[in-house]
Amino acid sequence: MSHEPPFAIDALELGPMENFVYLIRDRASGRAAVVDPAWEVGRVLELARERGVRITDVLLTHSHHDHVNGLREVLEVTDARMHLLKEEARFWGRHLDLPTLHHGGDVIELGDTSIEVLHTPGHTPGSACYRIGDRLITGDTLFVYGCGRCDLAGGDPERMYATLRRIAEHFPRETVIHPGHNYAATPTSTLAEQIAGNPFLHFDNVRRFVEYRMHYHDRHRGSPYGPVAPGEEMP
Repeated sequence: MSHEPPFAIDALELGPMENFVYLIRDRASGRAAVVDPAWEVGRVLELARERGVRITDVLLTHSHHDHVNGLREVLEVTDARMHLLKEEARFWGRHLDLPTLHHGGDVIELGDTSIEVLHTPGHTPGSACYRIGDRLITGDTLFVYGCGRCDLAGGDPERMYATLRRIAEHFPRETVIHPGHNYAATPTSTLAEQIAGNPFLHFDNVRRFVEYRMHYHDRHRGSPYGPVAPGEEMP
């Protein structure tokens, strides 16, 4: 008996900020969802053609320009439905009339593939992660050995701390992380590896986390990110 999952996930690294754009493909229906279309939309469309799938959905992890600057082009050439969290639409100030606005815990059905929408605030108020089987597409919430900034508009380090704690505490250790940027020595990682080596998952004190995220990390650590041993985050 085959244990092949009903879906496959392809990643393209695009643009000057090393964005990952994902194509989630449902094997049975031939439908596909693009996550965070940006930069070189032609390459995303070509990948869909190569894989023999049609793009029926667009999933946004958040509304920052580097994750949505290809959105209009995708919607112009497909009949895709766009999905984002209602709180992010409010923050963005756009698309509040969409019938496909979501709340955390909603499930998007892509053929035989179920995609759970998670509300993971911190980078923006309505940041989302998408759970597909044992995979977690994390946008700018959780990077491999890093996490998203909290000093941009809508960022909140205390909410980020709570979000990362929930992910670390409630998801299986074998969950595979698919981040929004290629900032690490490896493009993907398991949650177990992140709990062991991601400095942002080592804090059990919100004050220390905020100090590290807002004032220490970006001055002392650069990409490509690698693992940091617990206790070695900062002096």
